[in-house]
Amino acid sequence: MAKSGYNVSFLLLLSMFLILLTFTNMVEGYNNLQPRDCKPRCTYRCSATSHKKPCMFFCQKCCATCLCVPRGVYGHKQTCPCYNNWKTQEGKSKCP
Repeated sequence: MAKSGYNVSFLLLLSMFLILLTFTNMVEGYNNLQPRDCKPRCTYRCSATSHKKPCMFFCQKCCATCLCVPRGVYGHKQTCPCYNNWKTQEGKSKCP
């Protein structure tokens, strides 16, 4: 009986870890990207703008530095602090 209780406890702990890992990834957006992931993430991020070329240029530059792209096509920058805090000389956000 003790062995069965151990298995149930282990499976419960493993399940909780996987749920936490999934939730963390949802909250964090696209954190911890590999450089090869930047272009597809930026393509989606810039899909709703009419200024695709500059959006892609800056998004890929920000992604290469921060290895993060916020989820969605607009907003959610707080999920990527590096991406969110990178500013131009005028104090505007450098990253789309």
